[in-house]
Amino acid sequence: MNHAAEAIVVAAGSSSRMGGIDKLDANLGGRPLLAWTLAAVAASSVVRRIVVVVAQQRVAAISNAAWKPEKVAAVVAGGDRRHESVAAGLRALEGIGPADDPVVLVHDGARPLVRPGLFDEVAAAAAEAGAAIPVVPIVETVKHVANGEVQGTIDRSELALAQTPQGVRMSLLRRAFQEYPPSGPQAWTDEAALLEASRIQVRAVSGEPTNFKVTLAADLDRASLLLGGGSIPRVGFGSDSHPFGPGRPLMLGGIEIAAAPRLSGHSDGDVALHAVADALLGAAAMGDLGRLFPSGPETPEGIASRRLLSDVVARVRQTGLEIRSIDVTIVAGRPRLAGSLDAMADSIAAIAGVPAGTVNVKASTGNLAGMEGAGRGISAQAVVAVAPAGPLAGLAQKPVGVDATDQEPP
Repeated sequence: MNHAAEAIVVAAGSSSRMGGIDKLDANLGGRPLLAWTLAAVAASSVVRRIVVVVAQQRVAAISNAAWKPEKVAAVVAGGDRRHESVAAGLRALEGIGPADDPVVLVHDGARPLVRPGLFDEVAAAAAEAGAAIPVVPIVETVKHVANGEVQGTIDRSELALAQTPQGVRMSLLRRAFQEYPPSGPQAWTDEAALLEASRIQVRAVSGEPTNFKVTLAADLDRASLLLGGGSIPRVGFGSDSHPFGPGRPLMLGGIEIAAAPRLSGHSDGDVALHAVADALLGAAAMGDLGRLFPSGPETPEGIASRRLLSDVVARVRQTGLEIRSIDVTIVAGRPRLAGSLDAMADSIAAIAGVPAGTVNVKASTGNLAGMEGAGRGISAQAVVAVAPAGPLAGLAQKPVGVDATDQEPP
């Protein structure tokens, strides 16, 4: 039986134990850590909608992230404590207005290796029992330690480590928050503790050792290895050049440069994005951009190059590869590009769905030689590295195809 559920992903923490690194933005297998988590939640067959709870200053960035799954219905600001963030997510779900009493699955944003099927299993148990959590047995000997001295050994036979997602009927979670408001003095470290205090029975289901929470830098290294971070990368090279044509603005690296003329071509002429797309196709042994999008009626004239690159990224990911790095060199005698390079890198990273630090863009005048040096056009070269994404490769984005409506304005 399919037990419909709503999901709250809590990701408003400060990452205080990561040495100044925001773990949710950390590069994990070529994508932000949070992207993996949300992809796993969205892959669950029972999750209808996802509410993502983040720090206030991150709401806009996550809302506009290219890798955000379609199931994400809202991105809202959380609080300083976990239960404040969960309460914010619950309010957002109530605003969406599910008519039934669904199971609410609360999951840590810092658990990117969760198996999608675990959401289904927890939801089924919670639908039957009212609430359920995944647990794993403690395999190490447990000691009671105080002031640096071992006080004794604790029987671990009835102890377990709690994981997420933690599932509970929405009505029961609402009741628990009414009894223990988020503004109260309690600092619950998980939803089960809140439910226990409200005398709500919680069922335990089997969790998984790989569903660990990324808390320390060593956890990030471990997650990277499990995702295939230690695999041998594949490298691709791409290049493109276009002469200047009539009209403005210049599209380059996914941004507009109003002071320069447009590059001619069947698309918007963005040679930097074309070079990146060709390099990705080369690394994945998938041909080239011209074969995929020929300059004919099958490809809408004036189509945005960011659309072409987005499609290529999705196709490459569907093969089980993830982008590790992108390096772009633009050769142009005009316009001067030094002030636009960072914006181009950010744009390419957003289109490719990778952390900003994965992309580098640089420019050269080519010693003022050739078409570029004469100011008649611009060329670009790109080198990319990709590698197998590991056991979660199936969560990659699907190709989005070409839509005639996604074109640059005339």
